[in-house]
Amino acid sequence: MFKKIIQTIRRLSIRPVPIDPSRYDDPVARTTSFSPAKSGGASFGTHKLVEAAAHRFEFRASLGARIFYLAFLLIGIVVIIGVSYQLTTKETISFSVDTVLPFVIGGVFTVAGGFLYYFGTQPIVFDKHSGHFWKGRADPNLAFNKDSIKTWTQLEHIRVLQLICEYCSGNKSSYYSYELNLVLNDGERINVVDHGNLKKIRDDANTLSDFLAKPLWDAT
Repeated sequence: MFKKIIQTIRRLSIRPVPIDPSRYDDPVARTTSFSPAKSGGASFGTHKLVEAAAHRFEFRASLGARIFYLAFLLIGIVVIIGVSYQLTTKETISFSVDTVLPFVIGGVFTVAGGFLYYFGTQPIVFDKHSGHFWKGRADPNLAFNKDSIKTWTQLEHIRVLQLICEYCSGNKSSYYSYELNLVLNDGERINVVDHGNLKKIRDDANTLSDFLAKPLWDAT
């Protein structure tokens, strides 16, 4: 317990410093934002980088993230099953706040868990064979209209990788989340992943930098 407290204090004591774009020898840096491309994040490592093939790297949901998503789903299912069992053991079933509310709560948890799991485990792919990066279950190589895919780009349009820090403050907890973005040739950014394990995301960013032969702007 004391170890976790010390780690938390150390993490919160690290305040991000203003970024001077001139430290990067690239004119695009001066017009690129170093504020979060996607607000919020996670206090733990939600993704891990996996070499799926010699020409392909993928970010996949970590075991901790999968357990977190499934917890919501299972809580909802257990609540619904439990309430249903209690109702079936009664001679008469009456619909009231006491009987309907648990079903609503269980349904909310079930839907939220399913939503989190579906979107939290979606593929995040860098594929040299096709020359594409994409997020989601729709492969742009198979899409009739690539513009219908929300998040994708050609690898040749990636100029650099950007790693930045965001301080997330809530009512009960505060933490730092670290955001890995792609900076395109026109300065537009695409968010890749965003989670709280700095060592892991920094290692993954360096691996991708080598794989893509693109510079890394580490602003953490």
